[in-house]
Amino acid sequence: MNSEYKIAVIGLGYVGLPLAVALSKMFRVTGYDQDPSRIRQLRDGVDRTNELDAETLISASITYCDDPVELKSANIFIIAVPTPVDLSNKPDLGSLVGAAKLVGGIIRKGAIIVFESTVYPGVTEEICGPVLEEASGLACGKDFWLGYSPERINPGDRVHAVDKIVKIVAGQTREVVKHLAAVYGSMNGGKIFVAKDIKTAEAAKVIENAQRDINIAFMNEITQVFGRLGVSVYDVLDAANTKWNFLPFTPGLVGGHCIGIDPYYLAHAANLVGIDPTVLLSGRATNDTMAIYVADRISENLEPGSTALILGITFKENVPDIRNSKVGDVVSRLSANGFTVLVHDPLANATDVLREYGIELLDELPKNVDCVVGCVAHAPYYEFSFVDVLSKDGLIADLKGIWRNKEAVRDYRYWTL
Repeated sequence: MNSEYKIAVIGLGYVGLPLAVALSKMFRVTGYDQDPSRIRQLRDGVDRTNELDAETLISASITYCDDPVELKSANIFIIAVPTPVDLSNKPDLGSLVGAAKLVGGIIRKGAIIVFESTVYPGVTEEICGPVLEEASGLACGKDFWLGYSPERINPGDRVHAVDKIVKIVAGQTREVVKHLAAVYGSMNGGKIFVAKDIKTAEAAKVIENAQRDINIAFMNEITQVFGRLGVSVYDVLDAANTKWNFLPFTPGLVGGHCIGIDPYYLAHAANLVGIDPTVLLSGRATNDTMAIYVADRISENLEPGSTALILGITFKENVPDIRNSKVGDVVSRLSANGFTVLVHDPLANATDVLREYGIELLDELPKNVDCVVGCVAHAPYYEFSFVDVLSKDGLIADLKGIWRNKEAVRDYRYWTL
């Protein structure tokens, strides 16, 4: 059976690359990305997302390419491209539609096209299917078939890797589902859940991150309440987490390309059927304004004209990804409040940060700043030395509770959520 499947993975980012590598242990896999520099790096064993090491990449039996012609021999196409939102927070399906057009131009009869990108229910069959038909001249459901297997990648998470988690699969027919279960099951020990249909699988994916967003929004809201009452939410959570069924969510800046984006896809679907998604959007509003709350609370504890050092600008700890990072909003608000703001991050790419946020990352830590703000809990920051970096009467603003129980903070003013 393995020799029958020739797999093409379209999009070699956080989702597509680990998937392609895992599948290459069992099947012939070609990985495509439209970025030539990305292909060159992967061929040299370099993954700028830091998800896979050089040894893993070099040993993987994958053909990397940026020419779609090299995908023509494939009979299963897996599309794993970004699905962001536009400036109005509406779904931006440009990359997805572009990938469908590309695949439609090369598929042959009998092909299965699987989508992994997060979408709202109906996108695979009602938008991508017609695009594939037009580009290929073939009939969907007759000459080629659609499938959906939502990605569940958690960047930087080595425990819940793609070959260790349950994969949802759905397809237009039972035969398609059978093939997808065989392909995905081969890499994760058969941990497959067959969804009722493609729309159900799409819906399951989009609520996974929306649920997290809403729970974090609750934490961010009570953080603001407790903060005004002079109580640290982290102290409250230490107590509350002793109950067996208390959900272990924590407050924070909700950015990135999943949790901060996916609820808008679900909200769009709600609007299409005439429903006002008040809970979804209220959670988004709370999380989108958390950076302003944080910056203003820090500002209350600083003298005018102070200098603040921001530690971390990626959207989460221990990853280099800066997409939709809300730390940028903290920087902007502190600057607007009249402070000089410096930013350090050992993982982020300085060129990307300058292009995306207009911020120049520090090469070295400064001396005698008035405030150090722990925004992202990168591993190196847990043992951060404030000596020389922070002035004697300086403020430590610890958003993630990194240094709550550290001796080092006792010599300074300390504030946390």
